[in-house]
Amino acid sequence: MQQSAILALAMAAAAQGAVDNSKLSPLRFKEDGTFHISVFSDLHMGMYSMYPRGPKQDAKSVSVMASILDIEKPDFAVINGDLINGDSTRVENSTHYVDQIVKPLVDRNLTWGSAYGNHDHQPNLSGELLLAREQTFPGARTKSMVRGAAAGSTNYFVPVYSATCKDVRCCAPKMILWFFDSRGGYYYQQRDRLGRAVHHPNWVDESVVAWFEETNARIEKRFNRVIPSLGFVHIPVYASVELQTKGVHPNRQPGIDDESASPQAQGWCEDGKHDCKYGKQDTAFMKAIAKTKGMMGLFSGHDHANSWCYKWDGELPGVAVKGSGINLCYGQHTGYGGYGDWIRGSREIFVSLDKLKDMVIDSHIRTERGEVINPISLNATYGQDMYPVSPNDKTYL
Repeated sequence: MQQSAILALAMAAAAQGAVDNSKLSPLRFKEDGTFHISVFSDLHMGMYSMYPRGPKQDAKSVSVMASILDIEKPDFAVINGDLINGDSTRVENSTHYVDQIVKPLVDRNLTWGSAYGNHDHQPNLSGELLLAREQTFPGARTKSMVRGAAAGSTNYFVPVYSATCKDVRCCAPKMILWFFDSRGGYYYQQRDRLGRAVHHPNWVDESVVAWFEETNARIEKRFNRVIPSLGFVHIPVYASVELQTKGVHPNRQPGIDDESASPQAQGWCEDGKHDCKYGKQDTAFMKAIAKTKGMMGLFSGHDHANSWCYKWDGELPGVAVKGSGINLCYGQHTGYGGYGDWIRGSREIFVSLDKLKDMVIDSHIRTERGEVINPISLNATYGQDMYPVSPNDKTYL
């Protein structure tokens, strides 16, 4: 299906919803100077939809979100990719699964943003249509700021202001949240001459990288300062592969480490063909995030059996980019869809204006059982500090 036709359908879907999320109040730190984010990853709603197991695991995934939200009470939530298992849903119902996903958020009057993943781009599921459906619910800040068929759907930023800022037109943001669409999966309703689904590139497109660099530079120039920031993208960058190869220490980088990292550009060749190990097409994105001053962390999902954070500082084999101290972090697999039975949960991120002066954030994993595991401080000495070893529990439907 042509991009123009998809956009027309998306606009029609959004019009039917008649919710104007452009009028949402700007995000602000609380009066005590704190801001709390809950990150949910890899829900994979709609998997096994034709079998009794499917609705049961979807309900369980929503229950995980609801219970964590009731405990953590965040100021903002992130749904970090693979919201829907689009390869097992139908054209006529694929986007409807988002209704179940956002219900715990809407019911609690919470606001959120999403970054789509490879399973959100499938022959029967369009990122544009998914975004249009998401925008029919009050509180959705997910949007598309980069035009073009190659860009993907969810590339945007959300500023966070101080509690004392009365008019955001006159205030510098205290923090910026950046969202990137790592794409992947397959093009919507496209087939090659042999009738096969057409692979969708699985990296942040260079048009998005250019937008990010230009937009960030414009913000810095306007306010004459570096704005601390966090990034969210579903598929991790290749640097995560080499950091994992160096060794994830159970005390210095606590978390589950049961799976080889699967990075952006995996499965592609440098000449743009498919079926190579790694094509290096995420190099431009890695350069951009590594050189961006104030970028404290990039948070990913995708690899269900990983939940560690690693400070990327210095050179890595096979990476044409030198790290500058950004923390590359996984979340916790949230959904009962997708592969694996590692305990479900969320990554919680805690930001305070006091610690933000030193570019420090704190984090932990909240499990579906209500436990807090892997409490860490992403500070200057993260990677040297010692933490308790992460438990590696399993849960079953």
